[in-house]
Amino acid sequence: MADYENKLVDKRVVTRYIKKGAVDEKEYEQLLKKLPDLADQALPIEAAMDLDDFDDEDEDEEEPQSPAGEAPQA
Repeated sequence: MADYENKLVDKRVVTRYIKKGAVDEKEYEQLLKKLPDLADQALPIEAAMDLDDFDDEDEDEEEPQSPAGEAPQA
């Protein structure tokens, strides 16, 4: 089996590299089967999000128009 760089077999991009031929799909599947299950070592993460922390990009957009080009009735 070929030794692939981690960036080639990253879950987020491996499909692209398989399509380009940089990673062999069968070898990738074998690699996944060899990985140990580390689920028991995972730690829970808690996060609190305040909606005020996010920019509301929709505020600058115009209100949607009806098919006739008239503003929707409230």
